[in-house]
Amino acid sequence: METQKIGLGTAAIGRPQYINIRNKNTEAFALNAFKANGYKVLETAYQQGIRYFDTAPGYGLAEQLLYDWVKDKKDDSIEVATKWGYTYVADFDPSARIHELKDHSINQLVKQWKVSKKLLPYLSTLQIHSATFDTGVLENEEVLQMLAQIKSEHGILIGLTTTGDNQIEILKKALEVKVENAPLFEVFQITYNILDQSLLKISDLIKANGNRIVIKEALANGRVFPNPNYPAYKDMYIALGQMANKYSVGVDAIALQFCIQTVDPFMVLSGASEPDQIRENLKSNGFQLLEDDLSKLKSFRINATDYWFERKQLHWN
Repeated sequence: METQKIGLGTAAIGRPQYINIRNKNTEAFALNAFKANGYKVLETAYQQGIRYFDTAPGYGLAEQLLYDWVKDKKDDSIEVATKWGYTYVADFDPSARIHELKDHSINQLVKQWKVSKKLLPYLSTLQIHSATFDTGVLENEEVLQMLAQIKSEHGILIGLTTTGDNQIEILKKALEVKVENAPLFEVFQITYNILDQSLLKISDLIKANGNRIVIKEALANGRVFPNPNYPAYKDMYIALGQMANKYSVGVDAIALQFCIQTVDPFMVLSGASEPDQIRENLKSNGFQLLEDDLSKLKSFRINATDYWFERKQLHWN
């Protein structure tokens, strides 16, 4: 099965809650069962041909889970990307009010790199987790120098992820960052989907030097699925339903394939939390959207500011 454009993001298997829309209530949380499901998701992804896995310390037990799983595979075709900058603090309590804390200081980088580097030799990429102007991380010389040192010593790629309505401005700034006259960042993990298509403004510029684009939140945190709470998206839901029937796949596969065909990224991340979701997501490999369908889906884009305002209203669940 050809799955080179689909990777697995591990946030949903590393912590019991995430910013998302759920259509059904989940069972009471039990850590052992949660871990067992996480291993099952990883193994299903592998057996289905996925070889790119994205994780982070901020994803609860995901990074450790992935390490425990990958060390036994002994498959050098596996590629792992991790991040630094967030700490998970909810302690697997579904009722926790605060789930994660951001810290883009040099101390946090040093602390988290000491743990994350155990993922070597499978670790290909280290990313700043949700780079923003507010933390000043793109101008922190200590941080940039250490990232360049890690890049040089271990031969891994340095990247960043972006979140928010100013993604494009952050990406432009990151493309200008150099250490000793060499561009630092080579991997850019960006939110892109049918609703937020702002990436298209800069995707060609990012790819011009062979940099990698990794797409996250391709399903818009669940907003691509029919939902009476979003009447403004009625036409999009109708169109997606018609295309799902036309290609004999789920809406998720349509949304993923849209990302692949319109951006041609290095990777699109599946955020599957269950094995069956992976199988459904990977149906995106079995068809190509017609140009008329792509044009129709492109017409549903909304203003980035509106997109992120709406996303902020979503709850951890």
